[in-house]
Amino acid sequence: MGDITDKPSDLQKQSSLSVSEEIELQGHIIDSLLLPKILDEITVLGGDFSIDEISIGHSRSDSSRAQIKVTAPDDETLQTILTQIAQHGAVPLEQHDCLLAQADMGGAFPEGFYCTTNQKTEIRVDGNWIPVSLQEMDCGIVVSKDHKSAHCLPMADVQEGELVVLGTRGTRVFPIDRGAPEVAGFSFMNSTVSSEKPKGVTVREIAAEMRRAKQGAGKILVVAGPAVVHTGSRAYFSELIREGYVNLLFAGNALATHDIEESFYGTSLGISMEHGGSCEEGHEHHLRAINRIRRLGSIQNAVEQGALTSGIMYECVKNQVPFLLAGSIRDDGPLPDVITDTVDAQRKMRELVEGVSFCLMIATTLHSIAVGNLLPASVRVVCVDINPATVTKLADRGTFQTVGLVTDVEPFLRVLLDEINKSS
Repeated sequence: MGDITDKPSDLQKQSSLSVSEEIELQGHIIDSLLLPKILDEITVLGGDFSIDEISIGHSRSDSSRAQIKVTAPDDETLQTILTQIAQHGAVPLEQHDCLLAQADMGGAFPEGFYCTTNQKTEIRVDGNWIPVSLQEMDCGIVVSKDHKSAHCLPMADVQEGELVVLGTRGTRVFPIDRGAPEVAGFSFMNSTVSSEKPKGVTVREIAAEMRRAKQGAGKILVVAGPAVVHTGSRAYFSELIREGYVNLLFAGNALATHDIEESFYGTSLGISMEHGGSCEEGHEHHLRAINRIRRLGSIQNAVEQGALTSGIMYECVKNQVPFLLAGSIRDDGPLPDVITDTVDAQRKMRELVEGVSFCLMIATTLHSIAVGNLLPASVRVVCVDINPATVTKLADRGTFQTVGLVTDVEPFLRVLLDEINKSS
C-alpha cells in the first residue's frame, strides 16, 4: 500500500497548471444546471478552476453571476477548454475584439474559423458588441466591410474576400435559459422522451403554442413525412392548413406524391384508404400520379386547371401556404416541384424559416434532423414520431430544445385538431 506522500499535493497540482484565464457566467446558471456542467467540462478537458466570485439570485426571475479562474497545463489545452465552455455562455473577463481574416477562396472558410451554435451570439468588433443574425449551428460568421453587422453563413456560400471570424476570442453566446420563467410556460420542454408521458396534457400545450403563433407570435412550420398520408391523417392535416395553423410546409417527394395519389386514386402506396386492402395495379398509382403532375407542369398548375381538387398540397396552393419539397436519391419521378439539388434546397429553406417561432415535425427522421440543423435555439420544436429514437437523434445533433411525443400520427393530429377547435 503506497504512502500518502506519493500522491501529488494540491500545491504540486497547481504548479503544473501554468496558464489561466478569468471567465464570467451570467443568467440562470444555477437552476439550469449550467454552472456544474461547465465546471465538469473544465476538469474533463484537463483543466482546473477556482470560483473567485459568485452571486446567486434568490427567485426564479433573478439571474446569477459567477467569476471563475480557469487554469490549464498549456495554452492549447486552455484554448480547447475556453472554446468548449464558450458554447454555454462563458465569456473571458478581459475583453478583446474578435479576430478577423479574409476568406482566401470561395466555398471554404480560413483555417481556424469560429464554428457557430444555434444559440444567440454576439461578436466584439471595434470595441462594440454586435448581434449575429441568421443564427444557425455549424456555420461560420461573416462580418460586413463596415464592421457594423454580422451574420451566420454556410461554408458552401462564403465568397473570397469576405471577413470571417476566427476562433472564440471576442465572441459570446447567450444560452437559452431553460429554467427561466418565459420558457417554463412551455413546461413540458424539460420532460424526457417517453411513450408513457401524459399525451393529453402535452397536446393541449402544443395547441396553445400554435394558437399563440397564429395570433401573431410568429410563424408555424410543419415538417411532415408520408406517414401522414399512409395513416389516414391527411384530412386532419388539411383542416389545420385551412384554419391557418400551418404557415410553411417542408416535406419530401413522398408526402406530396402519396397525397396526390390519394386524391387521384384513393390509395396510398397502392393501399385503399377506404377499405385498407390492396388495389389491382395499385403499385403503379404513385408513378401515374407523378407522371400526371409532370405533364401539367407543377402542383399549382394541377390545382388551377382543376385536375387536383383535394388533399394537403391542394390546400397549400388554395390557402397560399408556401411549401418546399426537398429531394433525395430515393425519389421516383420526382414531382416537378421537388428541388433535387440538396445545397440549393438548404439555401431556399434558410430563406423561408426567418420568422418561424414554432416547428412541428411529424413522422420523418431525416427531414426533421435536416430542418433542426437550420433552426435557431429560440424556435420551439415538437417532434412527433412512433419511434423515440427520432427525437433522441434530433437532440444528439444539437436541436436540444426539441420536445418529443412518442405516438402514431393519426391519433396525435386528431386530438390536436380537437384541442384547437375546443378553444377557438
